Amino acid sequence: MRFDLVTLNLVLAIADTRSITAGAKREHLALAAASRRLSDLEARFGVALFERRARGVEPTEAGRALVRHIRGLHASLHALESEVAEFSRGIKGHLLVVANAGAIAECLPPDLAAFSQAHPQIRISLEDQTSSEVQASVAEGRADVGIFVPPQLDNRLTTWRYRGGSLAAMVPRGHVLAAGTRVRFEALLDHDIVGLHAGAAAQETMRAEAEARGRTLKARLQERGFDAIAQLVEAGLGVAVLPAAVAERLAQVFAVHVLALDEPWAAREYRLAVRTQDVLPAVVQRFVQTLRTSES
Repeated sequence: MRFDLVTLNLVLAIADTRSITAGAKREHLALAAASRRLSDLEARFGVALFERRARGVEPTEAGRALVRHIRGLHASLHALESEVAEFSRGIKGHLLVVANAGAIAECLPPDLAAFSQAHPQIRISLEDQTSSEVQASVAEGRADVGIFVPPQLDNRLTTWRYRGGSLAAMVPRGHVLAAGTRVRFEALLDHDIVGLHAGAAAQETMRAEAEARGRTLKARLQERGFDAIAQLVEAGLGVAVLPAAVAERLAQVFAVHVLALDEPWAAREYRLAVRTQDVLPAVVQRFVQTLRTSES
């Protein structure tokens, strides 16, 4: 089934205006031509896209689904136009990198800066996703390179070690646990937890570890930003578990105390991932090689 943008834009215009007449006018089409295009499209799909009513039209379920896809297509076309236009300004490639929040906060920015300085003709876009989302994005071709915390959930990926890291506990200054330098997870479970957002690797690990002990993780508050978590801990609303390097940095700004988390699972690894393929694009090869050698 082939589609043309004129007809798809007409469907979008009709959905926006709730009128075939107004939609045709917006797309600079004669009403008869617009009605014919819509009828032909409905015949090809074998389903009505709009319900005709006395005061206009209303998209059916099929029509709403088509409109969602058309909006997504518009966004992709806009991105395509922007990216291709960059080549006229000397850009020779584009990389979409997805990474979990810990990697972005702990180790990735200096490596991105170094790569950009060495390859100014390559444009990098970075998106924050959970580790499971990172793997899905790369495996399905929506991103070029990903950085995540194991476990690896998708066998369509080729991965390498990127960096090591560790988790630490953060408590308010003056807290009952603040007298020490290390803490077991069991002790944290006696207190309210200021948690990371659902799906974050550290949050899911804590939940699993609590369940393994027959305990409940009292995640009373959940935040996506590390700064916001530190502020909530400082206010005495709970304790938190964060990447150690991030926690130490935040302790210089907020009235919090950082403790080494005395658990085997507190040591973790960031993995670099690409979609498995016979030959990686040259730009991806350069980026992967840069990150693989960045720790040495």
